[in-house]
Amino acid sequence: MLEQRRFGFLFDGGPAEPVVAAVAAYRNEDGGFGHALEPDGRGPTSQPLHTWTALNLLHEVGDDRFVAGAAGFLASIANEDGGVPNCLATAADHPRAPWWRVSGDSDLLMTALVASVLHRFGVADPWLERATVFCWERVDGMAETHPYEAAACLAFLQDVPDRPRAERAAARLGELVREQGLVDLGEGQAAEGYAAGETHRPHHYAATPDSLARRWFSDDEMTRDLDELVAARADDGGWTFPWPAWTPVTTHEWRPIVTIEALRTLRAYDRIS
Repeated sequence: MLEQRRFGFLFDGGPAEPVVAAVAAYRNEDGGFGHALEPDGRGPTSQPLHTWTALNLLHEVGDDRFVAGAAGFLASIANEDGGVPNCLATAADHPRAPWWRVSGDSDLLMTALVASVLHRFGVADPWLERATVFCWERVDGMAETHPYEAAACLAFLQDVPDRPRAERAAARLGELVREQGLVDLGEGQAAEGYAAGETHRPHHYAATPDSLARRWFSDDEMTRDLDELVAARADDGGWTFPWPAWTPVTTHEWRPIVTIEALRTLRAYDRIS
């Protein structure tokens, strides 16, 4: 239902309110979101990744009514350094993907994601200030990373208010991504520890032409990548995902999500109207 309403809003001129209502169904009393909004975490409890997913969807349709509650939830689970964990202990008793590892440690990937979307909303919060410092310290000192963390840091740099610093950091991050082989330029590169095809493609980093990551790739590299994205559409009209499906149900939930993202990228690059 959520993806149907989101598709209607993005591509058929549909209203925003049905999207907001669908997202609200995943909200908990603590202000966070759960209930498998992000398909790989199946439990009902609020989790940082579910909450980031909800905030992204709400920003997409221009609605901020749940932002304050979500920011309060994130502040309540943050560590003293401002970072938030990747997966809270409340997920331990519920089905989840093996990469949803319960830990109380501050996680750069997750903190960068939630900080990015809150900055996009223009949130002013003492915890967000600490989270931003945490992200800057980790990004500035980064010597190695992995595709998902690099993409999360890019999201942070895309939205953080200090634009000159963000542009400098994004240039360094792009060099690191290319040096460490964290992008597949059509030659089947695979980052160590990830499934075949799971290494990000240029459009995963630069989903729109105005992305900071667009500067990481030549025009020829982007054109070839977008051509391959078009060719990857399945006979049923949708796209699939490259990471492992740890349970069959997530295949049915992830495919419409990645299909919408593929369509958004193709539209941003004028490949579809």
